[in-house]
Formats: sequence, structure tokens, C-alpha cells
Amino acid sequence: MIEIKQNNNEKNGEFVAIFDGQKAGTMTYQRDGADLITIDHTEVEQEFNGKGVGKELLYKAVEFARENNLKIVPLCPFAKVMFQKNKEIRDVLA
Repeated sequence: MIEIKQNNNEKNGEFVAIFDGQKAGTMTYQRDGADLITIDHTEVEQEFNGKGVGKELLYKAVEFARENNLKIVPLCPFAKVMFQKNKEIRDVLA
């Protein structure tokens, strides 16, 4: 099972995926004003490729955006593709 932890401060933050006690991936973002975050990087550890880690990280970012009335700018290529493929998360797209 994947656990997602969030580290956040006023200017930036990250979501970290933990799989069976091991770091599986990270998605970083920057705060841009009061109502916008920019996802700038997603990285999944090689041994966890193909296990949905990146998708879980993005879905956690979407959940965070919805809960905090934020919009997301997907600067990261992975996030950009995921928003194109998944209509159900586009409500938070800036």
C-alpha cells in the first residue's frame, strides 16, 4: 500500500510516496499566490516504476487543491500528461 505524506511551507512543498516503508517517489510544487500551485517535478524511484506511484502523488495534489480551493499549473511533463488523460481531475486545472 502506498502512503502519501505532504511537506509544506509558505512558498513550496512536496508530496512523498512511501511504499512498504521505503520512499517510492516525490512530487514537488511551488505556491504561486494565494490560490495557485505549480507542480514542477515528479520523480518515481526506478524499482517502483509502473506501480501507479506517480498517479497517486498527483491525485493527492488534486485532493489538496480541492480542499484548499487552489488551482494547479502542471509544469511537470508527467502531471501535464495526466491532466490531459483524466477528465475527472481537470476541475483544479488553472
